[in-house]
Amino acid sequence: MLDRRQIVRGLGISALATLAADKVWAADAIKPDDASVLLVIDVQNCFLPGGSLAVKDGEQVVPVINRIAKAFTNVVMTQDWHTPAHISFASTHSGKKPFEVIDLAYGKQVLWPDHCVQGTDGAALSKDLAIPQAELVIRKGYHNDVDSYSAFTEADGKTTTGLAAYLKARGITTVFVAGLATDFCVAWTALDARKAGFTTYVVEDACRGIDTQGSLAKAWADMAEAGVKRIQSADIAA
Repeated sequence: MLDRRQIVRGLGISALATLAADKVWAADAIKPDDASVLLVIDVQNCFLPGGSLAVKDGEQVVPVINRIAKAFTNVVMTQDWHTPAHISFASTHSGKKPFEVIDLAYGKQVLWPDHCVQGTDGAALSKDLAIPQAELVIRKGYHNDVDSYSAFTEADGKTTTGLAAYLKARGITTVFVAGLATDFCVAWTALDARKAGFTTYVVEDACRGIDTQGSLAKAWADMAEAGVKRIQSADIAA
């Protein structure tokens, strides 16, 4: 039978082991620096509960994003900013329904419910976002005849938003991506960030997906192949 001294000694060793583990975790945590940016993708009312293209559990990303944003000096947010009767809207194409796929001049296009129309409340960023240091809002999808998922390049693969040049001019080398939706605007942003030469992380629990026709699994596979790193918010040192 262990005496009291052995128990106390054992507790002390256990406490030291826990402290050591905490130090290892702290050493391994990712610490954003002045060469890092958090990209907050499309956290807009249309994609939140009650919106015309609500992403399931989309509201849950907001507190996570608010928390990790405190670790970043540089934050950029994006907004879908569509014209009325945008080419990506099912309502623009006679007889078509949301989530059908059509061929356009620049490739395959998923048709969406009308969403994030310029100047509407649905296009507004969530009022619950609390990121006062955000330095830039990139609006995308405002060209009527081409969709735009990525924060960097529109769906035609050649029209840029100017974001890559802005970040490089600021000396940014590492991009962290969060927001909505994982399998569309987040994934396309992450893939284009890699193409532009940025080290790229996607913060999984700060995103939510739509997952239509296997799109979520495909997005993660494509991102992994491109060298995008999949992390959790707890991996970022606040």
